[in-house]
Amino acid sequence: MSDLPHATGLADHAHAGDDHIALDYDGRFLRRKRLVSAAGRAFLVNLPETVSLAHGMAFKLDDGTRIEVRAAPEPLLQVTGAALVRLAWHIGNRHTPCQIAADHLLIRRDHVLAAMLTGLGAELCEVEAPFTPEGGAYGHGRTLGHDHGDGHSHG
Repeated sequence: MSDLPHATGLADHAHAGDDHIALDYDGRFLRRKRLVSAAGRAFLVNLPETVSLAHGMAFKLDDGTRIEVRAAPEPLLQVTGAALVRLAWHIGNRHTPCQIAADHLLIRRDHVLAAMLTGLGAELCEVEAPFTPEGGAYGHGRTLGHDHGDGHSHG
């Protein structure tokens, strides 16, 4: 067994952490992992199930310490255009995680999606920002798959 403190639970947004860790979108989806906080404190995450961590949550360590989770900046495309709702539909139709704001969309940088969106009249700008896309329609967190019933496919 390791002598490192273990994170066996989570605190919600209402609890500030004693320290923090910045994780990108993929890094905020985990169950078991060794992590190191911004202050250099190593700890082991061992949660009962895989979770999608939101910015502001905190790991609760067995020694009482809380390590706040922050969304780390990552390479994204900022999507704008006159037909923003139409652009969002095309992004969603490809099951691509998307962060939605009133005047723009954010997606991970992807040259194929960039070409499609440009062809649809979008204006694209490469940015580095925290990525917190919309969760699934049936609850918070990630959309890990979908089922449209018998006879439907994307093939």
